[in-house]
Amino acid sequence: MTALFEILLQPQGWMYLFLLSILEIVLGIDNIIFISIITDKLKVKTSKNKARILGLTLALVIRFILLALLSLLVHLIQPIYEPWFGAFNYEDLVLLAGGIFLIYKSTMEMHHSIAKNNKKEETGELAFRSVVAQIVLVDLVFSFDSVISAIGMTNGMEDQLHANPIIIVYLSVLISMLVMIRFSGIISDFIQRNPTIKTIALSFLLMIGVFLVAESFGHKVPKGYIYFGFAFSMFVEIINMRIRKNQS
Repeated sequence: MTALFEILLQPQGWMYLFLLSILEIVLGIDNIIFISIITDKLKVKTSKNKARILGLTLALVIRFILLALLSLLVHLIQPIYEPWFGAFNYEDLVLLAGGIFLIYKSTMEMHHSIAKNNKKEETGELAFRSVVAQIVLVDLVFSFDSVISAIGMTNGMEDQLHANPIIIVYLSVLISMLVMIRFSGIISDFIQRNPTIKTIALSFLLMIGVFLVAESFGHKVPKGYIYFGFAFSMFVEIINMRIRKNQS
């Protein structure tokens, strides 16, 4: 706690905390979208809210565990297998599995939406556990990306703050998760009320899955391109929604 107070007494400490919190919120958008779509499988609204909050809480716990195991993360990015097309490590395997899972789930959800599949929403404890299990899997994948990006931003902070900046990373993760828990219900309801927005969100998750698979094979693409495309598509669709509303 003393280290935290020392950091927050400095203007640079507040600036780094703000930047890291924004980074964590942006990197958590795809997580919120996935959780919003997958929890819609549950029929009871209270179950949806419970699964959504539980999913984001698990994401927070997983991020804290990964931060506590930074020395282990260093070993996870060491090559464990090197076929003819390049080296593989444990992080790559996690990204590959998560990417394939996202591609599969997004494609299936698009199929149900386009084919107008009137599949009944799932109920019961088994369905709830299935949803939570899928959320945990995706949380693990997104947490790797989030933690590694946050740690990368702390390079050089220690010299400026004269303290270990890891405490800022912990605090920024906590702040971002509280913000996402607060607004996740609003985002989820908005997506489910507007089928076109849901299609754009599924396309976004599909692209995230493709990029994760590409990244697992060593082809790193700045995720800013995906987020910009998603934001622009949402902006255009919101304008279209307002036009349709004025014409009706």
